[in-house]
Amino acid sequence: MDGVMSRVRAVSFATEPWFLQAPFTITGYTFTRVDLLCVSITEGDRTGRGEGAGVYYLGETGDSMLADVASAKEAIEAGADRERLRELLPPGGARNAIDCALWDLEAKLMNRTIWELTGIEPGLTRSVVTIGIDSPAEMGRRAKAVDGPRLKVKLDAEVPVERITAIRSARPDAEIIVDVNQGWTFRQLIEYAPRFRDLGVAMIEQPLPRGGDEALENYRPPLPLCADESCLGIREFEQAARRYQMINIKLDKTGGLTEALDLAQLAQTRGIGLMVGNMIGTSLAMAPGYVIAQLCRYVDLDGALFLTRDRENPMSFRHGIVSRPRSVLWG
Repeated sequence: MDGVMSRVRAVSFATEPWFLQAPFTITGYTFTRVDLLCVSITEGDRTGRGEGAGVYYLGETGDSMLADVASAKEAIEAGADRERLRELLPPGGARNAIDCALWDLEAKLMNRTIWELTGIEPGLTRSVVTIGIDSPAEMGRRAKAVDGPRLKVKLDAEVPVERITAIRSARPDAEIIVDVNQGWTFRQLIEYAPRFRDLGVAMIEQPLPRGGDEALENYRPPLPLCADESCLGIREFEQAARRYQMINIKLDKTGGLTEALDLAQLAQTRGIGLMVGNMIGTSLAMAPGYVIAQLCRYVDLDGALFLTRDRENPMSFRHGIVSRPRSVLWG
C-alpha cells in the first residue's frame, strides 16, 4: 500500500468479551474470558478486519488497546500504511489488530489473496492441541481424548514429571511439547530436561522467567528450548538467539503480521527454529497466524477451540489439522 491513499478511509474499533468453555490454567494465571479488540478499516465498499488479544503479562488490557487504537486512528484514516504503523504504535494487541486489518483491506481492494500478497504457499497445517495445568490423572484423561497427534502441555513447577508421565502413558503415540510459561528455575530445568527427553518430549518452551534466562547462554540442553516471553519481536531476537534454539512468534507480541514475517525471515537466516502461537482468540486472529504457520516447525493455532463460540466463516479444526482461512473471514 502507498503511504497515503486517495480514497476516504474509516476506522472503527471496539473490544468484545469472549468466554472460555472452561477455566484454562497456565503458570500463575487462569483464563475464564478474554477481551478481544476488533478493528475494521473501510475504503469504499471494502472492509479489512483484524483482531488483537494483547499481551497480558505486559499489562495490556482491553482499555489500553482501545487507547492505543484511538491514538493512531487519525493517521490510519489519513492513509498511514503498515510501515508507518510501526512508527505510530509499539508492538502489542492494538498494532496487531490494525496491521492485520490493513493486510485484509489490501487483499480485498486488490482482489488478491493473502498468499498472492506474501508469496507464501499454503499447505497442510497441523496444529498442537493444548492441555492446561491440572492433576496428572486429569491431564492424562484430556490427552487421551485429543483427536490429533501433537500435544502442547502447560506445566509449572508442581509435579511436572508426573504430569508428563501420565500424558505419555495415555498417549504413547503423540508428539509432545511442553510450555512452562516462565515457571521454573535454572536448577529445575537442569533436573527436568533429561527426564523429559527420556519421556520423548520434543521441546520445552520458555522454562525460565523473561529477563532471568541469561544462564541459558552457557547451557547445552538435551532437547531444544523455545523462547516465547523472552522474544517479543525483532529487537529481542539477538539475545534470544544466544539462549534458545527456537522462537515462538505470536502476532500480539510482534504487533502484527508485518513484523512477524520479518522476524521469521531473520530467524530462518540464522538457523533458529520457528513456532507460531496465539494468545487465545477467534478464527479472525488465527487466520493471519496461519500465514506464519507455513514457515514453522510447530504450530499452535487452537485458540478458538477454547471459546464458547467463534466468528462467522470460522476456520475448522479436525484431527489436529487447521483449515485454510477463507477470504470472507480474512485475507
